[in-house]
Parts: sequence; structure tokens; C-alpha cells
Amino acid sequence: MTTTEALARFVQSVSMDELSTSTREELKKRLLDSIGIAIDALDAEPVAVVEETVQLANAGEQCTLWGQGETASPVGATMYNTALTRYLDFMDSFLAPGETPHPSDTIGAVIAAGEYVGASGETLLEGVGVAYEVQGELAWNAPVRDEGWDHVTHTIISATCGIAKLLELDVETTRNAIGIAGTAHNALRVTRTGGINEWKGIASANAARNAMYAALLARNGMEGPTNLFVGQKGWKQVISGDFDLDLDPGCRRVHDVMTKRYVAETYAQSAVEGIIELTEREDLAGSDVKTIRLETFAGAKLIIGGGEGDRHSVETKAQADHSLPYMLAVALLDRELGNDQYDPRRIIRDDVQKLLGKITVEENTSFTDRFDAGEMPARLMIELEDGTTHVVEKDAFEGHPTNPMDWDQIERKFHDTARAQFEGNRRDEIVAVVREMQSNDVDDLVSLLE
Repeated sequence: MTTTEALARFVQSVSMDELSTSTREELKKRLLDSIGIAIDALDAEPVAVVEETVQLANAGEQCTLWGQGETASPVGATMYNTALTRYLDFMDSFLAPGETPHPSDTIGAVIAAGEYVGASGETLLEGVGVAYEVQGELAWNAPVRDEGWDHVTHTIISATCGIAKLLELDVETTRNAIGIAGTAHNALRVTRTGGINEWKGIASANAARNAMYAALLARNGMEGPTNLFVGQKGWKQVISGDFDLDLDPGCRRVHDVMTKRYVAETYAQSAVEGIIELTEREDLAGSDVKTIRLETFAGAKLIIGGGEGDRHSVETKAQADHSLPYMLAVALLDRELGNDQYDPRRIIRDDVQKLLGKITVEENTSFTDRFDAGEMPARLMIELEDGTTHVVEKDAFEGHPTNPMDWDQIERKFHDTARAQFEGNRRDEIVAVVREMQSNDVDDLVSLLE
């Protein structure tokens, strides 16, 4: 049986003592042959394109690493800044029946591209719009989750499109960039199944980085497979199945994007809001609770309710923010769900570990139908030790597309999240620049993020 452990053990087992004289000879021949071929290719044009891109990728003076006072290449800055926007699991989400990606995973890449070329704020907004529109249309029309692919497989394509807009790539160069990105970087769903680990929060940064690299390769002259989607063994045949996109130049898909109220996986938002409201209304304590039963829709059951691996075994942040039992338990106990609730010491405390074991998650098929129709339904039934049962039902939450946060709410969230690192005047300046982004340049923004 082939496993990663088996492969690792095999690697450890290989030694020179195990190689015969004839095998050693053949290996040396392969080595010398390959080096000779490499030397012969030094003047080849595609290799020169790669070399130029590598030099660019290794240079460290083009783009800002947010909050560090340091710079990196466009590729490096994209990786780092996207990791920042994604890791806490507080980012936005696009809600589609078969896929829930995070369009904000493209923001770091688009800004890095804009900083690299000195783009205007107007162009930046255009690039963000492009990325969000492509991400939303792919999620809606070409979901890949059930086929075993991670949603960052979409991010590769959407980020590349956004980057191409900022780099002002022409049509053919953009086609090459998308072809390179979409054929070379498709991610497996195993990232979010079974025992969750930290790669879950970094995978989209890697996708965005690869999108930037693909765009730079194309910009420097590298050809890509421009039949990515419809070609033999292409994206439709291998990854998604057949689909059509209805891309809107007005980029309206951004209106279908939700903003998270709580630091929690997307599908947990309604349930968390409901349990906090109920706990505060009835003044509940963890010791009062006998059982908690959550009825939810298929996607929530699948991803964070136990359909893709046990969600009652929680020891790390990566596991906690993808466990409905943990999130509901800690939200009841603390009447909040923010970064503090993912402190390692909080996660392992007896009160939350005991309570999460009392929580069951079940799919309600009518809720699945309602989710597919645009709601995010949840029904919580909390039975107390004295026999009393309390019920709360939600069809959405503050930040859902049917109840979107307004500018003031977004601004308050920004100040709450940035307060620990940036002082008030600096935060106010960032708000002001973003508020009038179309009248500013990308440099005006990134200079405040150093």
C-alpha cells in the first residue's frame, strides 16, 4: 500500500551500500548526460525567460511585506501577504451551492502586482473586481470540491486574471499566464479532510504565489497551453466537468460575497451567531448543558461537522476553526468567537473539551435546499441538565449577502482587527486611502502597510 509514510521510509532505506556497481554506473551516466543537456540549453529562449523570472523572483526590493518594514519580490510578497489575509480564517467567502472559496485570497497578489508596476488605485479596483468575478463564476458554475480538488484550484485562475489586469498583459499574454497557472497548479482536497493541519491556512498563499509566478513567466515571453479548459486532458475533462461562465464586466459577483462576523469557518457563522444570542438571552453556562444538537445544511456537515473526518478531536487552531463542535462549545462558554478562543491554552481546557463532546451535528435536507437558494440556515436545540430545552433558528447572519455589513461596520471590524499592530492615526489613514482608492495610487496604500 502506497502512503506518504511508506514513501518516506523508502527514502530513508536507500543507501550506497544497496546500489550495485552497474546501477552506480548508470546513475553516473544519467547525471552527466543531464548536465550536458543543461549546458547545451543555456542559450535557449524559454530558459532565458525562466532565468529572467527567477532573477525577478529572487530580487527583494519591489514589493512591501505588510507590517514588516521589509520588501520582497512580487512572488514573495504575494505569498507572505496572502498568508496574512487568510491564516486567521476571518476572510470573506463566496457562497455557491457546491463550493465556498475565499475571493480575498487574491487581494495580496493583486496589490503586489500593482505595487510592482506603480498602478493607480483605479486599476487596482479593476483587478480586484476581475479576480472576484472569476472566482465567483468558477465557484458557481465549475465546483471542484466533490471531485477531490481544493477550492484554491480556482484561486490560481482568479488571481492570475487579477494580476494580469494590473500588469496590463495583452490578451495573448494573459491567455498564456492562465494556461500556465491552470495546468501546473491544481490542489487536492485532502488539505481540508481528515486531520486538519496548518497547511489549510497557507494553501491559498501558495496558490496566489504560483499565480504571480505564472503571470511573470508569461509577461517575460513564456508560452502556455491556451486550450487549458477545452483541450484534450484539459481542465474540463480532468478536474471540473463541462461548464460555462457568464462573466460580467461590471464584476457583480462581489455582491455575493459574505463578510465574516466571527473568526470561524464560513459555514459556522449562522450557528455561532445563534448560540451566542441564545446563551446571552437565557444566561446559560456550560455546566447547565446536557446536549447540543445542530441541524445544518450538507456543506456544513461535510466540511466542519464530521463528514470529512472527526471534528470532536481538537488540539490545534487549524482543527478548532474547522470543528463545529468546538466553535459552538467555546462560543457558548465565552459568548464570543475571536482570536482569543483559538489560543492553544483555551483549546485544551477541560470546560470546552468536555462540552464539545456533547454536541452532535446533523444534516437537515430542507436546510440544504435553503442554502442552495441563498440562505445559511441553522437550528440549535440545547437540552439542559434540568430537562429544559431551548431552540434558536437562523437563516443568515450579520455579514451574509442578504444582510451585508455596511461601510461603518466594515470600518469597525478593520479597527478591531488592526488595533493590536497599527496605531489609530495610521489606521485612519488606511481607511481614508481605501475609501477613495480610485483617486489614489497603489503606492499610497502600501506605504501605510510597511
